[in-house]
Amino acid sequence: MTRPERFRQFLAYFLDNYPEPRTELAYRNPYELIVAVVLSAQCTDKRVNQVMPALLAQFPTAAELGAASAEDIFPFIRSVSYPNNKAKHLAGLGRLLLSEFGGEVPSTIEELQRLPGVGRKTANVVVSVIYNQPAMAVDTHVFRVSHRLGLVPKTATTPLAVEKALVKYTPQELIPKAHHWLILHGRYICVARTPKCSACPLTGFCAYYEKIAANPAIASVATPKLGAKRTKPTQ
Repeated sequence: MTRPERFRQFLAYFLDNYPEPRTELAYRNPYELIVAVVLSAQCTDKRVNQVMPALLAQFPTAAELGAASAEDIFPFIRSVSYPNNKAKHLAGLGRLLLSEFGGEVPSTIEELQRLPGVGRKTANVVVSVIYNQPAMAVDTHVFRVSHRLGLVPKTATTPLAVEKALVKYTPQELIPKAHHWLILHGRYICVARTPKCSACPLTGFCAYYEKIAANPAIASVATPKLGAKRTKPTQ
């Protein structure tokens, strides 16, 4: 099966069965989303949603966040991954939002990446979710699932390479949705250690399933992973 054919079946399935996907991060405005996405690096959305209410009650806008120190922020996010780094990022993010952007979250990837703790992945999430721009954020779920399904070539070994490969065959208007489809499928079905192939509706065009159906012994072969072990979060 060719790569364009896999894309057509992937898009057709989700358009029919999950036409309006949404992020599982709870937010009400662009400020709350960017804070949540910074906190979500190498952390579950569920955990982030648990800490956000108290954090936002104390720092409801960029002005309050920018006036705070990392030490002020840390107690509210101590249960997320890498809280020390993220507290520093949020303090700096609040200050730069005020000094450079009038307290508003910018709408371009280039401007967003100027903010502390915001890399290309985080910037892509924000412009995709808030501004509905055709940006494909590649996290570990997107990286893993796109390789397993055969949507990207084996040579796509970096997040940027995967991003470019996915965007190539995805209509622009569907890129924000496809991002969520890949994440949610990786979170609940195509999980890292033992994908739930018996419950997966995509096996008819999945490259990984084709291989294990022909030779179950290769199921234990590692799927390409996004980077090596890290000591701090990557946005």
